[in-house]
Amino acid sequence: MFVLIIGAGTMGSGIAYTAAEADNKVYLYDIKAEIVQNALKNIEHLLDEKISKGKIDPVKKNGILGNINPAYDLDNIQPRVDLVIEAAAENLMIKKDIFKKIDNIFPEQTIFTTNTSALSVTEIANTTKRPEKVAGMHFFNPAPVMALIEIVKGARTSPDTINFIKDFAEKIGKTPIIVNETPGFVVNRILVPMINEAVYALMENVADAEDIDKGMKLGAGHPIGPLSLADMIGLDICLAVMETFYTEFGDSKYRPCPLLRKMVRAGYLGRKTGKGFFDYSQKQYI
Repeated sequence: MFVLIIGAGTMGSGIAYTAAEADNKVYLYDIKAEIVQNALKNIEHLLDEKISKGKIDPVKKNGILGNINPAYDLDNIQPRVDLVIEAAAENLMIKKDIFKKIDNIFPEQTIFTTNTSALSVTEIANTTKRPEKVAGMHFFNPAPVMALIEIVKGARTSPDTINFIKDFAEKIGKTPIIVNETPGFVVNRILVPMINEAVYALMENVADAEDIDKGMKLGAGHPIGPLSLADMIGLDICLAVMETFYTEFGDSKYRPCPLLRKMVRAGYLGRKTGKGFFDYSQKQYI
């Protein structure tokens, strides 16, 4: 299958790796060439780590890298793309602009998906002339590791589209669940408000970050604490999801914590910037 990933950041590069590992031909696109090149370097670094741990051999590495083609111009991608996975910034206007553009480039049989964490698939789909062929395909970070994909049905998504995406998800080794569109879908509807409350606990000096995480790991059986998880997801993504909830539901329980907003404004976004609630400056992450 030929798959186009739009957005070569943390999620896009992880999705590209996952699709290429399953022997799909992948095009990885971003508006800036250096972002694509940096993503390819990160993917190669991940593969080198796996080789050093004996998880794969160099032949496998070369095969995965050979399946990923950098793309710098959407109009010149050949051959025909079967599936587009948009993984751009969690911003509704940016996503709608992307879908308007690709709707005029790719043939009507191409399936379009968005990796949005909480935004309306229906509203994104309605910018195209093929809303029945548009769905959400929500990967979780890190995409090469996390097994789950939420397949999100918009108001006009067809059963054939859902079945196509479900089949693809299973072929790349993921476990899909089918959900109807609602802000945050299933996982983030439950998870991100919990993270937001953990940030409130930190802001209100209930406990320090390490002890908040330790409490939820040892007291609730979570494999990772909520603040470490926020750093992994990206604090900007957590804030965007909470803002979507607050706007869509109009309920004060979804108010973003001021400390979360302050961290994002400072550029402390978590692992991808080297600093969030914890310091990651000595490590690199895909």
